Amino acid sequence: MSELGNELITIISRPDIVFGQGHGSWLTDERGKRYLDLVQGWAVNSLGHSPAVVVQALADQARRLVNPGPAFYNRPMLDLAEKLVALSCFDRVFLASSGAEANEGAVKLARRWGRKMRGGAYQIIGFEHGFHGRTLAMMSASGKPGWDSIYAPMPAGFAKAKFNDIGSVERAISQHTVAVMIEFVQGEAGVNLADPGFVRELRALCTERQLLLIADEVQTGIGRCGHAFAYELFDIEPDLMTLAKGIGGGVPLSALLCKERINCFEPGDQGGTYCGNPLMAAAGLAVLNEVCREDFLEQVRLRSHQFSSGLQQIARDFKLPGERGAGLLRALVLPSDQAEQVATVARNLAPVGLLLNAPRPDLLRFMPALTISAAEIDEALGLLRKALRDVLC
Repeated sequence: MSELGNELITIISRPDIVFGQGHGSWLTDERGKRYLDLVQGWAVNSLGHSPAVVVQALADQARRLVNPGPAFYNRPMLDLAEKLVALSCFDRVFLASSGAEANEGAVKLARRWGRKMRGGAYQIIGFEHGFHGRTLAMMSASGKPGWDSIYAPMPAGFAKAKFNDIGSVERAISQHTVAVMIEFVQGEAGVNLADPGFVRELRALCTERQLLLIADEVQTGIGRCGHAFAYELFDIEPDLMTLAKGIGGGVPLSALLCKERINCFEPGDQGGTYCGNPLMAAAGLAVLNEVCREDFLEQVRLRSHQFSSGLQQIARDFKLPGERGAGLLRALVLPSDQAEQVATVARNLAPVGLLLNAPRPDLLRFMPALTISAAEIDEALGLLRKALRDVLC
């Protein structure tokens, strides 16, 4: 037998674990060990592992129609688009498969609009430490350190401003600027929250300069921050928004939404083999019908408060710098670069492991299922304390 994963192209360092089953907040490996999962596929499994509503939606749709092709309408595509419009401030929807694909679509649409309405304006202003995906263009749009050199030369037309610094945005604007692209919570950068005043100033600046405001809600949308969409926290409306991760509840699905005045693609300008695929759209509709109910979102906010309070107590007890976040997207800051070590120790706890994410050397990120129970949060906090004690004490 070959070494585990030896036939796969190396893209990440994976632990020597093969998962076989998952239900709700729990994963079980092929040896039978259980893990309380606070990563959930990087905020993908909004309803946890193998949620019954998604399983049923996929099974029902698979018996009816899997893929008629993107050149034809199908009922789940139409119903999902209608639901997204009803829930949001937007008028039009393009369905795709990944966050990077949705963000690429947003850039394309903004540049198409710039050509038609702004004399050929094309430049997109992003933010330092931002993250918008792993295609070449989205790596260029992102502000992750070092990404401008891995695959150089990179696509041009992307400028960078400082997060929460409106003056830096103003300085980055040129005659070629067409849009500003922002994550209201920078997840990959360490759960950095946009200041509400900055967001309001940014919205006003974009309106004044006739720039489009693109909200990348790939990680923050679909209930993750305690509301259907994170822009609701700031009392503003973007011009375009992208969704992925949680919208599919575990399957590959994303969406680009825009206001009617920006709906300027011509037939053939944009597409994709699986855009509007009915199997994925049916799963997305099942997720929206569950997550975007007010009683469900209220539970997310309650669990968020519980989790945040528990992390704050841990920070006090272990003399850590603190915790931060929005809804059930949270981070715990460590005093030194030991986050990966804590994640490893937590995963190896026995008899139950805890799955954590360490996006920065000194920071842990938590993205539990939105359905996580109060008892599971208490258990997770207890396991986290054990891991921190083993590493820091």
